[in-house]
Amino acid sequence: MRVTMGDVPLASFEDAFRAQRARYPGASPGWRPGWQPVHTVYVPADRFSAGTVADWGGRALAMARAGLAGPAEVVDVFGVPEGLAPAVHERVLRKLAREPVEDLRIDFEDGYGVRPGEEEDAHAVRAAEAVAELRAAGTLPRRWGLRVKSFADGDPARSARTLDGFLTEVSARCGELPRGFVVTFPKVLMEEYLVEFADLLGRLERGLERGLGGGAEVRLRFEMQVEAPQTLAFLRGDLAETLGGRLAAAHFGVFDHTAAIGLPPQEQRLDHPACDHARHVMQTAFAGTGVELSDGSLAAAPASESAADLRGLWRRHAELVRHSLRHGYHQGWDMHPSHLVSRFAAVYAFHLATYDAYRERVRAWEEGRAGDAGVMDEPATIRPLVAALSRADAALSGPG
Repeated sequence: MRVTMGDVPLASFEDAFRAQRARYPGASPGWRPGWQPVHTVYVPADRFSAGTVADWGGRALAMARAGLAGPAEVVDVFGVPEGLAPAVHERVLRKLAREPVEDLRIDFEDGYGVRPGEEEDAHAVRAAEAVAELRAAGTLPRRWGLRVKSFADGDPARSARTLDGFLTEVSARCGELPRGFVVTFPKVLMEEYLVEFADLLGRLERGLERGLGGGAEVRLRFEMQVEAPQTLAFLRGDLAETLGGRLAAAHFGVFDHTAAIGLPPQEQRLDHPACDHARHVMQTAFAGTGVELSDGSLAAAPASESAADLRGLWRRHAELVRHSLRHGYHQGWDMHPSHLVSRFAAVYAFHLATYDAYRERVRAWEEGRAGDAGVMDEPATIRPLVAALSRADAALSGPG
């Protein structure tokens, strides 16, 4: 073979390549298989108790039974094909009865407000007591945690104290930190906030391990909220590594973001093109890193619990959930028990509508033949098909 450069000394090139590859071990695009909750339920700390999860589930189930008497209502409200409606209806009722909340966040920020220090201390202790009760009863959601106040609010010491007190009380009552804990860190206006918060978690982690004794291991991770326009500028793939692997997720904050860029009140909605842009920046920055992504919420509750008002809210919420799913966001916030009904209905319909077709396409690829539609899929298409099936399996199975 004729060459131009002759014998090229590649040792230095290969060393440099390996060093760069080590910096980005997950740099290939794609979703990493594993369970991710389909939602996060936010409850203000002063309203949270050991009965909160059961209360939300009971209220949501009652609403579903009142507003969705059968599959015909599922077709009418959610636009589900008639052939899928019975399965969606049955799954929603079963889910609400068995596992209405997959991810719970006790809110000490916007939903809670600013309180005297003694009052917030007391609510942190009460919240810890409730978590211990839920854990003892076997009803603590698979993922759970709290949202602390932002450093941008000007009182980082308050944020740190609440987190410290809450975790210390939970660990003392449970003898360990139960699995599934994550803390939400809002209004990240500067990258330095993330560095400081990750350092805080490291110090708190070591203190909790000493307090538990006996070689106990505690791992504290957090999710950042992407709410301010300037936050988009410092999102990048190596951010999680920079923070010592503590960054678990990024959650989009629709209302702060749309207000900050000057949208009028009636345009503060999840399906606004400006929100699509922000979410796509988040996707691009964190692709292949293992950092989970979550969408925001619908800030609306039904005007009443009449069937007409419930169905009106469910239609709008389901539209937003479907919008998020189509854009690759498989998790979002739920702020009212009624949202659980439309959340699960939209998620189940989304996955069931394509599951069999996706499975057949993957099977055809593995067998080296064209699928039923005569299409030979590319490897870049098979990867998202496999990921979609994995997500569907996670959403359609489990405790619910």
